Amino acid sequence: MLSKLPINLEKIDEKDMDREILRAGIIAELDAINLYEQMAAMANDKNIKAILLDIAKEEKTHIGEFQAMLLNRDKQQVEELEEGKKEVKEEVGE
Repeated sequence: MLSKLPINLEKIDEKDMDREILRAGIIAELDAINLYEQMAAMANDKNIKAILLDIAKEEKTHIGEFQAMLLNRDKQQVEELEEGKKEVKEEVGE
């Protein structure tokens, strides 16, 4: 049910390991958000739906935690995120 890691962590150079672990954590949290939101959409019980959506929201916080740590460790990622923001502004005005 959960996604497979896109890379084999056993083959990662030791100097890159922490960044790749953080990226894998982000992937896991995105999977969890998708799962909980899909289940909430299917749930008939409003209380179950509410709990699932609350848990999905918590997972979004976890992404922020992983991302903050990743950005502290990968300056190229910081630059590329900024570049992505600029491109969106230029292309669609948001």
